[in-house]
Amino acid sequence: MRAPFILGLIFFAILAVASCASCTRIDAGHEGILVKQYGSSKGVQDVSLVTGRVWYNPFTEDVYQFPTFVQTVDYELFTVNAKDGSVFKVDPTLSFKVQNGKSPEIFRKYRKDIEEITKTTLYNYIRDAFRIEFNKYTTDSIISSREGFENAVQSNISIALEKEGFTLEQMTSGIQYPASITKAIDAKNEAVQKAAQATNQLRVAEANAKIKIVEAEAEARANELRQRTLTPLLIQQQFIEKWDGKSALYSNSPAFFKSIQ
Repeated sequence: MRAPFILGLIFFAILAVASCASCTRIDAGHEGILVKQYGSSKGVQDVSLVTGRVWYNPFTEDVYQFPTFVQTVDYELFTVNAKDGSVFKVDPTLSFKVQNGKSPEIFRKYRKDIEEITKTTLYNYIRDAFRIEFNKYTTDSIISSREGFENAVQSNISIALEKEGFTLEQMTSGIQYPASITKAIDAKNEAVQKAAQATNQLRVAEANAKIKIVEAEAEARANELRQRTLTPLLIQQQFIEKWDGKSALYSNSPAFFKSIQ
């Protein structure tokens, strides 16, 4: 009687242990992290990288999944001051990925899942990078050296993320100039457009004037040529060719021709 009783206890013990165990599968494009919450292993060494199907004790362990594919985040707009005090708005969009095998190190450091890290830690890195670069530039230099400014910000963000186990894929700053600067740029563009329009109108006027000069010169030469060739005999010949058979009346008596002397 005692042996079956002991076997029964063992059987129920195994069932109890099995019932405490859970299983999960790490999705494709993700890295799994097994975290021990209690016991002597809790601490720096309590995080391990796992793949495939993972068995764990839900009472003492947790499993997190970190995506290793490229993620794009559109952050909230924030303001930054330039070196001369002008206030710029930044509306950044960031594309990044977790470096392969780095997810355990990231979790050890921040004790957060990837979504929380993205919303807080990465956002702070972005704001700091823009703040540092804006403090180096005046408003005019930012406008005139926009590409160099953007490249410097992106380089700073890339270096910061690389140290934390991330890879920067792309960054869009979405910089918005102060209202006064925008108005000044619009006014300048309008002035340039008006100047270009006036130049075009002047060119058209000059072209039309040249056309009129050419036409007048041509007309003057034609008149001069007609005056040279218009003799009394030629006039009589043209009159005869176009005469309708009726004599024109000049003075008090009919006559074919009128003296042009």
